[in-house]
Amino acid sequence: MNSATTRSDSENAAAKSEADRPTNVVFFDGVCGLCNRFVDFVLSRDRRGAIRFAPLQGETARQVLSSEFRVPSAKTQSFKTIVWIDPSHREFVRSAAAVRVLWRLGGNWWLIGWLLWLIPRPLRDVGYRLVAANRYRLFGKKETCRLPSPAERERFLP
Repeated sequence: MNSATTRSDSENAAAKSEADRPTNVVFFDGVCGLCNRFVDFVLSRDRRGAIRFAPLQGETARQVLSSEFRVPSAKTQSFKTIVWIDPSHREFVRSAAAVRVLWRLGGNWWLIGWLLWLIPRPLRDVGYRLVAANRYRLFGKKETCRLPSPAERERFLP
């Protein structure tokens, strides 16, 4: 076996794994009250049903997120962000993820997303981090991850 064949096989495997990677997914802290409210907000406004969800504590997050966001143990990790994987398989975090979800919702939410985008990212992320640091105190923390209703089940990844 020559190096060209090996390189080709590894490139094919990488391309296949990228193609199998889910897109239009919001990864969220499954036990956070605010994060669950955000999921409910998106579910009720995503009329096309295009956006899917997965808890950061789940198997899908461990398998598909880049090493920066992979969680070795849900019990030892503090989840202070949301992650959005767009149709091009790019990952966005914090305020950039929230803005892209608003864009994906369309309509007036698209416009609100663009208005938020005009705020420089460092300022948006400061606001995001302040809320994230206090979200359990302000919005509560659940003992377990959110369980989807039977109607929502197909939009949630493990």
